[in-house]
Amino acid sequence: MDDDEADLAENFALVKTPLGEQWSGRTRYAAAMFLYKLGHMNAETLEVYRLCARLDHQDPLSLIRQRGCGKDWLQSLEG
Repeated sequence: MDDDEADLAENFALVKTPLGEQWSGRTRYAAAMFLYKLGHMNAETLEVYRLCARLDHQDPLSLIRQRGCGKDWLQSLEG
């Protein structure tokens, strides 16, 4: 695995950081920003992660589903 693939795998793991861990919201947002810059999610989905950044217990995926944005993103996480 080259460095780019390793960075991508690491950030996909970080965006799934469990809810409730200290700084987990910020960790998920930082990973989401990385993945957004590579085209793995749209701006609306990234905005949800930004809104949840200071809320370690808030599930961004539930908000993404409620807002109806990020369907491709949700599929990429499930697949």
